[in-house]
Amino acid sequence: MQPLNLEILSDGYWVGQRTLRHWRLAILMILCAAQMSLFAEETNLAGHSRGELSPGDLKEKSLKELMDVMVTSVSKKAEKLSEAASAITVITQDDIRRSGATSLPEALRLAPNLEVAQVDSHEWAISARGFNGATANKLLVLIDGRSVYTPLFSGVFWDVQDTLLEDVDRIEVISGPGATVWGANAVNGVINILTKSARDTQGFLFYGGGGTEQRGFGGVRYGGQLGTNAYYRIYAKFFNRDDTPLSDGANGQDGWQMGQGGFRVDWYPGELNQLTFQGDGYGGAINQPVNGDIRVSGGNLLGRWSHTFSEESDLKAQFYYDRTHRRIPQEFAEDLDTYDFDLQQRFRLGERQDIVAGLNYRLSDDRVGNTPNFAFLPEHRSFQLFSAFVQDEITLLPDRLRLTLGSKFEHNDFSGFEFQPSGRLSWTVTSRQTLWAAISRAVRTPSRIDTDFFVPANPPFALAGGPEFTSEELLAYELGYRIRPIDQLSFSLATFYNVYDNLRSLEPGPPLTIGNGLEGETYGAELTGSYQMTSWWRWRAGYTYLQEHIRLKPGSMDFNQGQGEGSDPENQFSIRSSMDLPGKLSLDVALRYVDVLHNIANGERGTVPSYVELDARLSWMPLKNLELSVVGQNLLHHQHPEFGFPTSRHEIQRGAFVKVTWRF
Repeated sequence: MQPLNLEILSDGYWVGQRTLRHWRLAILMILCAAQMSLFAEETNLAGHSRGELSPGDLKEKSLKELMDVMVTSVSKKAEKLSEAASAITVITQDDIRRSGATSLPEALRLAPNLEVAQVDSHEWAISARGFNGATANKLLVLIDGRSVYTPLFSGVFWDVQDTLLEDVDRIEVISGPGATVWGANAVNGVINILTKSARDTQGFLFYGGGGTEQRGFGGVRYGGQLGTNAYYRIYAKFFNRDDTPLSDGANGQDGWQMGQGGFRVDWYPGELNQLTFQGDGYGGAINQPVNGDIRVSGGNLLGRWSHTFSEESDLKAQFYYDRTHRRIPQEFAEDLDTYDFDLQQRFRLGERQDIVAGLNYRLSDDRVGNTPNFAFLPEHRSFQLFSAFVQDEITLLPDRLRLTLGSKFEHNDFSGFEFQPSGRLSWTVTSRQTLWAAISRAVRTPSRIDTDFFVPANPPFALAGGPEFTSEELLAYELGYRIRPIDQLSFSLATFYNVYDNLRSLEPGPPLTIGNGLEGETYGAELTGSYQMTSWWRWRAGYTYLQEHIRLKPGSMDFNQGQGEGSDPENQFSIRSSMDLPGKLSLDVALRYVDVLHNIANGERGTVPSYVELDARLSWMPLKNLELSVVGQNLLHHQHPEFGFPTSRHEIQRGAFVKVTWRF
């Protein structure tokens, strides 16, 4: 038997030397079968054009307009960004386009309150406020209200989360707990990816390009009308990414091919109702040095009904089905089916109370194909989640002071009943200043890797899941301040102090057993700023500071002595410049600094050096609906590491590609 490697429980790598790179997932091409019209229609509603604007038609919003953007992720109802009692960043469609991002993880680099590290060609480590790893498990991610959390390890498989980036309306990124309205696993943050209504994506769009690392990519979308108040769109996309090198210069053999297609229909039967039906299908393959390609496929269907009673009252019902399949030859296979129903109502109670309440039911059916190296036992397991939440926003002083109280109540098949309350206070000091504070409790509920994971597949076990594993707990204290001293300048500061209990540990045996033997604190600050230097030149910057202190609880003998819970930089800094130049040119440049990462697993210490990198994009619009762009990524180094251990990690190379986008 080969030496046991326990990196899965510390920074996201899986057990076993042979399986160190086995969660390299990719997508086999699925084309969405649909007949496309050759000409786009212009549509109007109530005298306003609903066709998608080309980049040449987009005007730069003022900072005041950006601060007044309505967000929904903090309290599950629309509120101004400037007044939200939470650390929240909004990534707009224009931000994504101008960044040159070709995937959702790349787009998330635009959020300065996130930790984003590329592990290899297709794998990413993404978290907020610490505990990062390729299987980071304290961040909840949603796409149009559909949770992409996996109960296998309480995290996200980023390589199968995709959509047509041109369809994304905005990405709302919360750093800090969101469990009161979103439930378990919204511990350190929430990422809510929201796509545009089909009404706003009318006409034909094509894009394509290629380069060094992004070898080839392309996509097509068509939007049309089904009737007076019904709209649809269909799309298909693909890409092919190059291998990444290993730290010793050898080829990592992890090239990635992916394809996806989908549709969305939005029907407005009246001014007070909206019906949405959408779905996606994907498939792909990723190379690995031995045993053949890893295969991934899946799809989802979602339906949503919204009814507005008045400006202060509405009702929403949503159902989705999600299926994922992954197969790593001679190592692992999984089929996961998820069924989810959600009901939410908002209403006023008296003159000062705005209440949002909801119910949710989720059924997950998980089937694993085990091998002798490791196993999830039992192979087949179904589990249910029942939850309800209520949140009351109380106006203490009109237009000045708001107090929001609420809690989520859940029952799951792993740890039983959980409650996650919070209190948030927002004080609008002046029309240009907001001060907010929050106290929240959140939990990370157990997953299959905590309770059902065994190495090898048959006794005697070297590693055994913990049948008594309980939820990891967080008590968070937050304080924030936003100010716009002049129209051209805005700042936002968020500070936090987090107290964790029952963190995952690896207790000595034999066998080694997964337990709850760690506790600790983290604290830090997040600072962002935006400056509109001129009408054609904007600067944006962000800085985060993080301190982590994790220790053993009495009686614990954690294998990694409390040092294996994530790989996080103490300091991060980013700055972006966006310029609209004469001759219909635009230039965007982004510089980022990431501090050194220290991690430990299986007694091995690893260090990822700090680095500075530069991305740039130059675009030209020779015609109103035609855009040509050149993008350079990681321009300061031929290659550099962002995550992992020196003996096994992949490194990220400098890359460049060209892209053409055509709308009509």
